[in-house]
Amino acid sequence: MKIRRILATAVAAAVTTPALLLSVTPAFADDKPVAQTQEKPSIAELEKAAAAAKAAYDDAVAAESAAYAALEALLSDTSPLAVAAKAAQAAAADAATAKTNADQAVVDAKAAVDALPETATEEEKTAAATTLTEAEAAAAAAADAKAAADAAVVEALDARDDERVAAARKLDQAQKATKAALADKTAADEALAKAKEEGGEDGEDGEDGEDGEDGEDGEDGEDGEDGEDGEDGEDGEDGEDGEDCVPEARLTTVVTGLPSTVVAGTKVDFKLRVTNGTDKTMDEVLPFAYVHATDRSGLNTIDDLVHLQWSSASSAKWKTVDNKHYMDAISPLKAGAHADIKMRLTVDASAPAGNGVTFVAGDYFNDNGTCGGNPDLEGYEFLIAAAGSKPGKVDDAKPSTTKPNTSDLKPQSGASAGPVNGSLAATGSSSATSQLALASGAALAIGAGAVFVARRRKAGSHA
Repeated sequence: MKIRRILATAVAAAVTTPALLLSVTPAFADDKPVAQTQEKPSIAELEKAAAAAKAAYDDAVAAESAAYAALEALLSDTSPLAVAAKAAQAAAADAATAKTNADQAVVDAKAAVDALPETATEEEKTAAATTLTEAEAAAAAAADAKAAADAAVVEALDARDDERVAAARKLDQAQKATKAALADKTAADEALAKAKEEGGEDGEDGEDGEDGEDGEDGEDGEDGEDGEDGEDGEDGEDGEDGEDCVPEARLTTVVTGLPSTVVAGTKVDFKLRVTNGTDKTMDEVLPFAYVHATDRSGLNTIDDLVHLQWSSASSAKWKTVDNKHYMDAISPLKAGAHADIKMRLTVDASAPAGNGVTFVAGDYFNDNGTCGGNPDLEGYEFLIAAAGSKPGKVDDAKPSTTKPNTSDLKPQSGASAGPVNGSLAATGSSSATSQLALASGAALAIGAGAVFVARRRKAGSHA
């Protein structure tokens, strides 16, 4: 299953994409130089600015709804690329069967050759040899066909998943644009209300009269209520589609043994424990991990210089964790039981001093179609020391205790949006902690929304 891939991409995109800063001022600014613009904007100008801001907000809400619908459509098993991927998988299965039959034909032909009696005629020997040769040629062709079919499956799945990732990123951008447009609209409404209030205090009856007429602008306040996501309420209806998938905080993922400081040019081993704290067996649990790092400024990502790997009792060989390959499922995980996964973090020697965070989470799927998982990503922060540094004995990385302010984020599904663990540094701090917390916030916004909707899909779609 590659649903968490969307989340991982969204986390990285959120950290590297600059914030969208909008102001209502240009809506009523004139073309005069700043030094010559001394007069306050009129009520009419402010009304025009408020109307423009409301229109921009309405457009942003519509764009977000369209982006959400587009993602939902692509997550459907009936989307064109999903259908193509399923067809490719079916063709690969047929090719595998054909190869198995062809290989068996070779075995049978060899057995026939070996079973020829000494009294066999030359004609019989030639016929048996010809049958074997033809069987071997057919087996080779079947092997080539299977390899081509397998490659076609990989290509089809990548195309399907890449399209879904692109749609998730568009949704993330649309959500940010809606939030910025709402802030813009709120500022315009407040500027208009303040101007009316000041006009009333000045006792300018004429303008007070205008205020009376403009009392209708109080309806903009009602539009503000729309800003409180009447449309989001509609999105809540989408949550009905994901009613089988629920947040499950008792499915825990805990990291132990990850040092709080990792020296560039070294590798460290640690452990991820996945625990089913419920009273019911989970038929299939999929652990998730993702590492993100920046330099000391927090502005430049160095993800390509940090590498995360995993291995388990069922898969002893080290495998890379990235946006396309996830840890194997734990099947099943009984009530109260846990499973340990070995993890390895490697930081390239060329990596600059900086900051990193390892996110972990888990999802489960049951044979009866129910599913769920961690509502949040747990973030374990660590420092990256320059190559050759000797930090001495360091403590293990701990999950952050300070939670970012994400109260204004609302999930797009029925899942509740709990806070994500992660710390927010004070504005202006040189620490990259705030950038890492941004990633946690993005994880919440996407994880509780598009990704959590996607996670309701049956485990049969794992590919």
